[in-house]
Amino acid sequence: MELNTNTLSKLREEYGEAFYLLDSMQFRNNFLELKSTFSSIYPHFNIAYSYKTNYTPKLCRIVNELGGYAEVVSEMEAELAIRVGVKPEMIIWNGPIKNQNKLEEYLLMGVTVNLDSSEECQQVRMIANKYPKKIFSLGIRCNFDVRDGVISRFGFDVNEKAFWDAFDFVINTKNLRLINLQCHFAKRQIDYWTARAKGMVELLDRLNIVPERIDLGGGLFGKMDDSLKDQFNVCIPGYSEYAKAVAVIFAERFANEEKKPQLLIEPGSALVGDCMRFAGTVKTIKSVRNKSIVSIMGSQKNISMSGVNPPIQVFSTSKEQQKLMNADLVGYTCIEADVLYKNYTGVLSIGDIVVFGNCGSYSLVMKPPFILPNFAVLDISEGKVELIKRTETFDDLFHTFVF
Repeated sequence: MELNTNTLSKLREEYGEAFYLLDSMQFRNNFLELKSTFSSIYPHFNIAYSYKTNYTPKLCRIVNELGGYAEVVSEMEAELAIRVGVKPEMIIWNGPIKNQNKLEEYLLMGVTVNLDSSEECQQVRMIANKYPKKIFSLGIRCNFDVRDGVISRFGFDVNEKAFWDAFDFVINTKNLRLINLQCHFAKRQIDYWTARAKGMVELLDRLNIVPERIDLGGGLFGKMDDSLKDQFNVCIPGYSEYAKAVAVIFAERFANEEKKPQLLIEPGSALVGDCMRFAGTVKTIKSVRNKSIVSIMGSQKNISMSGVNPPIQVFSTSKEQQKLMNADLVGYTCIEADVLYKNYTGVLSIGDIVVFGNCGSYSLVMKPPFILPNFAVLDISEGKVELIKRTETFDDLFHTFVF
């Protein structure tokens, strides 16, 4: 759907002064493009979508329809995957803390659980002993130095005894099956992805095994406007650059091997970042010590960006526009740091609609119930408006409290 003042004004009349605009078709296209790019180099490839990045159920269903895995980090997300129709064997449960009862429940279903600590090994040992005739699918999260200057807190250090104990435990317990070796590092630059791939291949050689899957985790840059790219002090790789940095290593390593592992990655932002926008109404314009301050119905938490200016579009609803220089567009909260866009220069008026781009990643899921409930989500990708999530209400927030 093409955005214009008339369209947005009608949406505002029906759904309120702020709302998210979802493009589920773009999400579908991103998934297919990313999968095709990696698969063209290493055909044994699939995507495990990071639910935590944006767990909108429609997006999770699309991943399932396209044959992707659900990568979850909590029992809440695992339950979501089940409810949208994901088969248990297509769910991968990461995360540093797992509820004991839910761990048992989902292991019995057939979910792959990636072990993150020695304590989890003990939990799984009790479950395995309790159900000796049931085969459970497990993975191990692996931690090694990719020279990114960060000591990651996820997984077992592959050079320490705890890792080898976990590996021996899974390999030598009759009703446990090692499905997956996984790693995850936060930095998104290409060099660290090459280091991930090489580190996992080297680990395979040390272990002298080839599991069904090798999972390199998430942390990829997604598609973004040039105005946003220019604010980063690093190169923003595309899908093909990531594929060449990773898939080539696996294609060469297993070129002459009969048994080839499935290569997985766990993208979130790379798939959904450019698939959601946020529309907020201009409520007030004032000057404080020669600084123009424009308040927007919305907050920094609605766009989940700080330190950079997101791409924006302004849709004028009045002929009485004010010329502004270096104005800060700020949110409705009572927090000084609630700034959506710094130093805007252009024209604005009360009632205008400002649309912020690249808001699909960590926005909807990390918006706290602070001061106001969250806003509606509308999918406008196919020329019509589909209500994906209604505006939250007082009762949505307070029904768990005892009055």
